[in-house]
Amino acid sequence: QVQLVESGGGLVQAGDPLRLSCAASGRSFSSSAMGWFRQAPEKEREFVAAISSSGLTKYYVDSVKGRFTISRDNAKNTVYLQMNSLKPEDTAVYYCAARSARIPTMSRNDYDYWGQGTQVTVSS
Repeated sequence: QVQLVESGGGLVQAGDPLRLSCAASGRSFSSSAMGWFRQAPEKEREFVAAISSSGLTKYYVDSVKGRFTISRDNAKNTVYLQMNSLKPEDTAVYYCAARSARIPTMSRNDYDYWGQGTQVTVSS
């Protein structure tokens, strides 16, 4: 079992940065690919970014490329999402997810464990 707890969300202005953290419990973190997803009101949950267990492979949705950076610290069992130049359309609940495999994917159906989510609100 893996438990995930997100933190770092909040209310910011357009253009501001924000860093989300996801702390994982369990011994399998270092062998798990991790992902960030988000869900805006009345929209489906969408892929944002993912990282392989080693940290060498990263994927991003086109709308955040160049603005968001995913990283991980396996010694701390934590994955991060650094978000820069935030836009109002980034407003959503952000979820951390873990996959029981080393290789990340962009499909939410491939992730086995989910956090409770953290709200990010970007005002214009």
